[in-house]
Amino acid sequence: MAAMKFYMTPGSCSTGIHIILEELEEVFEAHVVNLPAGDNARPEYLAINPKATIPALVRNDGSVLTEVVSIAYWLGRSRPRAGLWPQDVEVETRALDIMAHVVGSVHCQGFARIFATASFALHPADHEVVRSHGRRIAQQGFGFIDTVLEGRSYVADRFSVADPILFYTQFWADKLGMRLPPNVAAHYRRMLARPVVQRVLREEGYNPAAPGGARLDAPPPAPVPAETKPAPAG
Repeated sequence: MAAMKFYMTPGSCSTGIHIILEELEEVFEAHVVNLPAGDNARPEYLAINPKATIPALVRNDGSVLTEVVSIAYWLGRSRPRAGLWPQDVEVETRALDIMAHVVGSVHCQGFARIFATASFALHPADHEVVRSHGRRIAQQGFGFIDTVLEGRSYVADRFSVADPILFYTQFWADKLGMRLPPNVAAHYRRMLARPVVQRVLREEGYNPAAPGGARLDAPPPAPVPAETKPAPAG
């Protein structure tokens, strides 16, 4: 049976799926899609994912999943022995609710305005207003998630596929110097302490000691490890 193929961009939403794959100890081929270079619009990638988005996961049978929530759900649900998907219907519903909120609101309405400003306003004079609005949306989203995490270590009470999905937006907030509310910040620190998360950050070129602010391939303000383990490319 052919290994799964994972199409990803370091430091993007695909980082959440990358963490899940590693937590599950899946065997897969990682293929880096260079978004700034326009690799996502090349015919060979469009043949895999006509949406031109990342991530994309080519499963063992050759079928393709292309949405963060659906990939996370399938990985967690199809591997019940790993225990990364809740069995209780109420907890399951909460996990789906948070994943949908993270991707649909915090990411696509909030951070997208910050990272892809021109998609929301063609005139450069409007860009700062759009970015500020994006920050407000992201911060409001984290505020809601903070109430969900009250008294909980993880989104679904125990670690599940929902947590790496929340993590990638926390990672972005860290990169931008955004202040996270207390329960969300505690969750972020808890995620950073996981060995798999540290390994994935290194594989994607980031320093786990300063994940949002320092890439290992950029001149750092303080010493960092000299070697990194790059994500394998096809």
